[in-house]
Amino acid sequence: MTRGLVALAVLIVMGLFKLPVERDLAALHRQEHFRGVEFNLDLREKLGQLGFIAALSGFRAIVADALFIQAHAAWENTQWGRMLWLFRQITTLQPRVLLFWDTAAWHMAWNASVAAMNDTNQPRQALRVKAQREYFAVGKDFLERGIKNNPDRPELYEALARLYKEKYKDHERAAEYYAKAATLSEAAPWDRRFSAYELSYCEGREGESYVRLRSLYDEGEKERLPTLIKRLKFLEDKLGIPQDQRIPYQGSKR
Repeated sequence: MTRGLVALAVLIVMGLFKLPVERDLAALHRQEHFRGVEFNLDLREKLGQLGFIAALSGFRAIVADALFIQAHAAWENTQWGRMLWLFRQITTLQPRVLLFWDTAAWHMAWNASVAAMNDTNQPRQALRVKAQREYFAVGKDFLERGIKNNPDRPELYEALARLYKEKYKDHERAAEYYAKAATLSEAAPWDRRFSAYELSYCEGREGESYVRLRSLYDEGEKERLPTLIKRLKFLEDKLGIPQDQRIPYQGSKR
């Protein structure tokens, strides 16, 4: 009885010491946006026994790097299904590594989608287009989940903007994600400009785009790039801007 009481007391004391540590660790995980790693049965099924044990043992980075090498080999062999399976494991293990999310999206939305569209084993174009768009969606999903885990980094917003622009031909959504990237502290200097460019292609939003492009132009020479001037002149014509209010620059510099 005494021994049992002592053991119980030890467990209680250990629990009291453990609680603040676990609370601080949970807060750190929230701060670092580790939303993607939950050590549960779902992860166990994704990684297999050895991968799951390695993840629990603190070797997530090593396992993810090894799987990344396998994913590269799968790409070289055009094993799209295997590559997708590997990248889902990789991003689950290392949700704060932007390279993994970006590379996964690129392989799916660009490489796999092109392969699907050019698949000579599928004679029906409608089915090739369907497969292509499914790969677009998989790439988009990687970027959206990557952003949830890394909301403070602009790179994945930029990648998603490029996907909307190049694959979906959705200039409005591309403008939206370039604009979101531009609000972040590590944003590239061209994010604001690219957002305004994309908006200039959106029917019904030419006025808003003109204001933004003209504002950039008025900031000085560093913003007066050929594409900005070209889009601004297009909008001046489309919106019927009076001649005395148009930009005086007529050429384009290289």
